Amino acid sequence: MDIRPARPDELPLLPEVERASGEPFRDHGMPEIADDDPMPPSTLEHLRVWVAVDPHPVAWVAVAEVDGAAHVEQVSVHPGHARRGIGAALLDEVGRWAAERGLTALTLTTFRDIPWNAPYYRRLGFREVTDPSPGLRAVVQAEAARGLDPDTRVCLHRPLRRDHRG
Repeated sequence: MDIRPARPDELPLLPEVERASGEPFRDHGMPEIADDDPMPPSTLEHLRVWVAVDPHPVAWVAVAEVDGAAHVEQVSVHPGHARRGIGAALLDEVGRWAAERGLTALTLTTFRDIPWNAPYYRRLGFREVTDPSPGLRAVVQAEAARGLDPDTRVCLHRPLRRDHRG
């Protein structure tokens, strides 16, 4: 599996992966999440995006800098490629990139109680943020404006070292 920065011609392929990765929410009683519109390529153009290809993108991560951290806007792994460590490998690649740039952490927001969300990220070394930075608070407010219940969400972070290797 090759993990690398996404090419511009791959961005239009990523919403299909995101749609597929959202389907498990339907079985978890959250059809509104499964039916949510994926991130459009026009938004992805303004983020740092990495893909896992086999030979086409089967997973991706999009990142923006928020308050000195690499904030993970979206991670999507096609269900046909799930449970192979691809999401963790993408996050490790982002961690290396962020550490090289002197960023302090990886951050993300996710569902608190969905098994493949917060519990998964905790297994990867993320911890709950008890006092979110202004930028992270703005992310949560933007999610609430899009209809996500803040009580179901959690902010997580994983500190980075300059010698970060994953």
